[in-house]
Amino acid sequence: MAFKRLIARLDVKGPNLIKSIHLEGLKIIGDPAKFAQKYYRDGADELLYMDTVASLYGRNSLIDIVKTTTKNVFVPITVGGGIRSIDDVHRMLCSGADKIAINTAAVKDPKLLTKISRRFGAQCTVLSIEAKNKYDGTWEVYTDNGRERTDLNVIEWVKKGVSLGAGEILLTSVDQEGVAKGVDLDLIKAVSKAVSVPIIASGGVGNCQHVYDAITIGNASAVAMAHILHYELETISTVRQKINKYGI
Repeated sequence: MAFKRLIARLDVKGPNLIKSIHLEGLKIIGDPAKFAQKYYRDGADELLYMDTVASLYGRNSLIDIVKTTTKNVFVPITVGGGIRSIDDVHRMLCSGADKIAINTAAVKDPKLLTKISRRFGAQCTVLSIEAKNKYDGTWEVYTDNGRERTDLNVIEWVKKGVSLGAGEILLTSVDQEGVAKGVDLDLIKAVSKAVSVPIIASGGVGNCQHVYDAITIGNASAVAMAHILHYELETISTVRQKINKYGI
């Protein structure tokens, strides 16, 4: 089986690492840079920083946090939230980010994906999708950290996003996010079947079985974890050891 990535997801509001349920409410966890260093030392393949209120307030506050993080962390870092222009992307990359995740701005201006991809490369261009189950076999795209409906079908949008230049998909199940009861396997399978670019599955991981299922059943290329790490249910190293036993 191909190499799969274990990613630590860090949702940030202002200076704080937070954890939400269904992308709503929050509990302050601590200093995001310190947690990033902890997860890096424990073997995270990548880090994912998401500014949870950036779209709401029209700005991203992660530049200083990313600069601090990259002094001691040497794995790829993806940053998302409130990034609306090529200039925003450039500033974030100059601060130390390796990839940029775009959701709300891409829905408002899909051509932004093409502009980013042409300027910085498809490998830098991550289409972030917040998906809610419509319980009719389809999922709807939401924006603004799961606050706003779009009427976009997730599968149709992911195909369009990849055709416009997205080189990777960050797929967050709003329904499963924060509850640690398992990922939305049907969603992950449907998206991974629709496009050939790597899929990062996010939302719902509460134990190692959920990671294993996302990879083997959902065909995810990577799994982003937050709850399981923040609340010390597992560590990156123990997750790796347990799923390695199954040949991953």
